[in-house]
Amino acid sequence: MKIGGNRNRPVASTLEVAQEDGVRGNMSFELTPAFWSGLFQIILVNIVLSGDNALVIALACRNLDKRHQKPAILIGSGGAIVLRIIFVLIVDQLLKIGYLKLIGGLLLLWIGVKLVQGEEEDGDGVKAAGSLWGAIRTIIIADAIMSLDNAIAIAAAAHGNTTLIVLGLLISIPLIIFGATLIMMLLNRFPVIVIAGGGLLGYIAGEVLATDPAYADKLVALFPHAKTAFEIGGAVITVIVGYWLQRRARARAHAEPVDLAAQGRKE
Repeated sequence: MKIGGNRNRPVASTLEVAQEDGVRGNMSFELTPAFWSGLFQIILVNIVLSGDNALVIALACRNLDKRHQKPAILIGSGGAIVLRIIFVLIVDQLLKIGYLKLIGGLLLLWIGVKLVQGEEEDGDGVKAAGSLWGAIRTIIIADAIMSLDNAIAIAAAAHGNTTLIVLGLLISIPLIIFGATLIMMLLNRFPVIVIAGGGLLGYIAGEVLATDPAYADKLVALFPHAKTAFEIGGAVITVIVGYWLQRRARARAHAEPVDLAAQGRKE
């Protein structure tokens, strides 16, 4: 779902585009044609880059009670935008931290596995207390990991204008909410999308792992196709491990003895 071109574009050149046209942090607010053009570009870039964010939100919320799904989507979408704004403003500093993407990639890989596995329900089929905040926590962590590359593209499109960044991303919130709601409806009708979504998160995790600036150049020198191998490997590992954990959890649930006395008390 990451359709934008920022993934294949060198980080340095992308940031140079943003810095050539203005100083980062510029808060100018003049309603000129250039302003509206820049705002449109920010919204468009964010729509294109928000596919995986909407997918994470939908996957994390799919097992929640109906009454919890809307708050989780709203809070998760808002959190995604806030994180993206922060990352755009400090992207230069973040890119200088060695092994940050390594840690983030491993976390995203695990999130993909857990989303494929799904969450267990309690005895009467109702989600356990705290599931709403568990879903929100999953959304925020995944968005934080995936927002770094997005921030690079948005910073370039904004040409250093902070006002454009904030306005464009805030306007995009309803679009992310709509996307997450639509994907969640499809997940309920076509459960196989969960596997595909988990594989996509694993694919992105592999890309994040392969492009950490601390070792990316050495990795490419040793293995020119390392990025592709990491991406495919991440997708395969996420689906296989997640599906295996799901099967194991179901087998354990069937193997556990039924407490008839407890069931009688519920009735």
